[in-house]
Amino acid sequence: MQYPIEIQSSPPTPERAAMERSPLSRLPEDDLSLVVQFVLCSGSLKDLARRYGVSYPTIRGRLDGLIERLRAAVEDRPRDPLAETLAEMVQRGELTATGARKVLEAAKERDQERKQEDQGGS
Repeated sequence: MQYPIEIQSSPPTPERAAMERSPLSRLPEDDLSLVVQFVLCSGSLKDLARRYGVSYPTIRGRLDGLIERLRAAVEDRPRDPLAETLAEMVQRGELTATGARKVLEAAKERDQERKQEDQGGS
């Protein structure tokens, strides 16, 4: 006969509790890996691109996507599907990082104009 074994977990350490509250804890595993590699490359995108075997614009786009997801986590707001789609397009070489930033800026301007129109029309 087998008896259930109850495993008692120890209370979280202050470090673990802080990490669980950290916006980094809300990032996907591949983003966390990119953060680690970025730090190990001393923040050099050129070295990071070389480490991943991709072009500078590709790694720049991937980092831009990570930054957007981290901002969303810090501000406790939902993820931006447009920013994520554009980052994926840059990663696949379908769009330049500069082009993606311009699209995001245009979308933000459009959103601000709509908000102003909504406020003015009420």
